[in-house]
Amino acid sequence: MSRPVAPVVVGTGPVTPSEVVRVARDGAPVALSADALGAIEAGRRVVEALAAAPTPAYGISTGFGALATRHIPTEQRAQLQRSLVRSHAAGSGPEVEQEVTRVLMLLRLSTLATGRTGVRPATARLLADLITHRITPVVHEHGSLGCSGDLAPLSHCALALIGEGTVRDADGALLPADEALAAAGLEPVELAAKEGLALINGTDGMLGMLLLAVEDLRVLLRTADVAAAMSVEGLLGTDRVFAPDLQALRPHPGQARSAANLTALLAGSRVVASHRGPDCNRVQDAYSLRCAPQVHGAARDTVEHAATVAGRELAATVDNPVVVTGDGPSRVESNGNFHGAPVGYVLDFLAIVAADVASISERRTDRFLDKSRSHGLPPFLAHDAGVDSGHMIAQYTQAAIVSDLKRLAVPASVDSIPSSAMQEDHVSMGWSAARKLRRSVDGLTRVVAIEVLTAARALDLRAPLIPSPATAAVVRLLREAGVEGPGPDRHLAPEIEVAVGLVRSGAVVDSVEAVIGEMQ
Repeated sequence: MSRPVAPVVVGTGPVTPSEVVRVARDGAPVALSADALGAIEAGRRVVEALAAAPTPAYGISTGFGALATRHIPTEQRAQLQRSLVRSHAAGSGPEVEQEVTRVLMLLRLSTLATGRTGVRPATARLLADLITHRITPVVHEHGSLGCSGDLAPLSHCALALIGEGTVRDADGALLPADEALAAAGLEPVELAAKEGLALINGTDGMLGMLLLAVEDLRVLLRTADVAAAMSVEGLLGTDRVFAPDLQALRPHPGQARSAANLTALLAGSRVVASHRGPDCNRVQDAYSLRCAPQVHGAARDTVEHAATVAGRELAATVDNPVVVTGDGPSRVESNGNFHGAPVGYVLDFLAIVAADVASISERRTDRFLDKSRSHGLPPFLAHDAGVDSGHMIAQYTQAAIVSDLKRLAVPASVDSIPSSAMQEDHVSMGWSAARKLRRSVDGLTRVVAIEVLTAARALDLRAPLIPSPATAAVVRLLREAGVEGPGPDRHLAPEIEVAVGLVRSGAVVDSVEAVIGEMQ
């Protein structure tokens, strides 16, 4: 029986990236802290005072967007909020992944907990309850322009709070929201002034996907170092170019860490030692081997820049209008903090990273398969070349994915289509950048997995030379997972999927770290 996951307590400060992952992927429940509930109550009092005032206040007693000029009478304001959520829940296309929707809900709850959105405590509690009971609204692929927040995705989540729309329960079954709420012993809310707007006006979807991508890419880039080390070794490359004094000549921190990983991974390799003597006639290795730390390191530094932006966004309160407190009287002000440009830019930047790291990985793999460049390995690593094709088509699969990744690297954030009768005349397309980045991360996972699979086969073919303890651990991991060593052709797709699973789960990195300690 699995142990229960400890709850994430959402307070007035930002949730952490690790808490995001726990809620999104581990199903952690959430609870609101006492401080958060106090802040929510204080913010609500400000909104209620404005709702009672004769002067119109945007989002509280007026319409929205281009319709903001209409003053809404008190008796129609509940309908105003309900209509807002219903009309904005206009997503279309495939359902997004449940982990994305869970992080979307968590980040919106974190913003509500600041007390600057003006919702009631009961509304925030219900959102927390949905996460805890693993009631996940169905959110669709298309609908967000990444400005005024991720409006359509968040509206589908808000719809569930009023007992409408479709959700998945803890078992993944689709059912109407009101039935799921009743089964969990929960009551839908009737949205009051400002609440509908507060629930849908944030960058939570694109930020959530950024946080998950950073988590995945940190593991993937360590795995890329493992794959590169296996390729350097299997292609009879040298480890001398990874020396610390050479790397220090160009002091990028990611480069230094990647080079240190490669040095540690190749330590004790009899394969590398076999051609280290004065009789070796190769002056230098190909760029895809020699420059691995420069490419992987630049990727690492880019990921850390993206993580810095994500951290700032986690600390932000994104809503419009927003409750402002300070030295003077509390007030509600319109603002532009919902614009997704800061997040959209780094999402696009990471898609470039994924494409380039995959590209260099594919080039290393291809060298194994060409007998004129593999230094003594059989063509395509085939058992009986001509009868067998070996890993020929595995490289085709890599090439196809890399080609896709190059297209996905075209930035979404340079596009803008005006909306809302030109009131919202410049948008970020950050949601689109996030959606394509998820495809990019998946593609990079598959490309690196094929390199690991191919390099492991090559290392076996180098016998009786013995690989390093670290790379030997990866070969052993594959063999224990059911991927056989060199031999006549067999169905390759299942072996690729095994390798993909080992890369995605972090098992490849874990197997190495069990030998050499924690990678940088």
